[in-house]
Amino acid sequence: MARQSSIIKLKGTIGDITFYKSKDGYLARQKGGVDRDRIMNDPKFQRTRENAQEFGRAGKASKALCTAIRPVLNKTQDSRMISRLVKRMMAVIKADAVSDRGKRNVLDGELILLQSFDFNGNAALSATVYAPFTVTIDRPTGVLDVNLAAFTPESQIVAPGGTTHFRMISAGVEVDFENETFKLAQSSSSEIAYGNTLSAAIPLSNDIGVTDSTKPLFLVFGIEFLQQVNGSFYSLNNGAFNALNLVAVDTGV
Repeated sequence: MARQSSIIKLKGTIGDITFYKSKDGYLARQKGGVDRDRIMNDPKFQRTRENAQEFGRAGKASKALCTAIRPVLNKTQDSRMISRLVKRMMAVIKADAVSDRGKRNVLDGELILLQSFDFNGNAALSATVYAPFTVTIDRPTGVLDVNLAAFTPESQIVAPGGTTHFRMISAGVEVDFENETFKLAQSSSSEIAYGNTLSAAIPLSNDIGVTDSTKPLFLVFGIEFLQQVNGSFYSLNNGAFNALNLVAVDTGV
């Protein structure tokens, strides 16, 4: 691919050159490639077909997870989150040590590799929240908890300019990757003033209503920055600085 440097930016196709706009600017690339029918049937492209099948599973699993946590994900993701998550999901699939190539999947892979994934690559939880917290997934009861000890916001939370308040958010979810269904429970703290006053401990408990689940369980935890104006709270900069992390994974294995 090549970057367009002309004053006039093009979009479309001229001859065998395609001009388009991406997040990296205006680019151009040459049309061409191997015929699709050959890729689908030629033995020489068996590895390509296997890779495509597994990439498709990674995309499907990533979509299922994002759909499951959508209520807390809406304001805490960057523009490249999906591609980063699919890449991590591919690592999960490649860790499948029992299935043949092309048939490897997330359930036989290592879902634990998703743990610590930041949904906003521009605001890692580890560089935003320094307040101590613990996480617990209780599979028999279906309760997934995050518990923060008492902390001082100004010294233990890295907040963007304009922040007057913030809230802690959490969600616990059971994901059925095969049927693309889920059970979700979410919780959040009240609005907490950003300052030097010691904040009380914060319990965030998520009861998904499923006991002794046999499916993967995920616990996410994050922070939403707010600005108070005339008694109302508004999300700061459309959530650009909000952090959300997959803090715990329980595969049930």
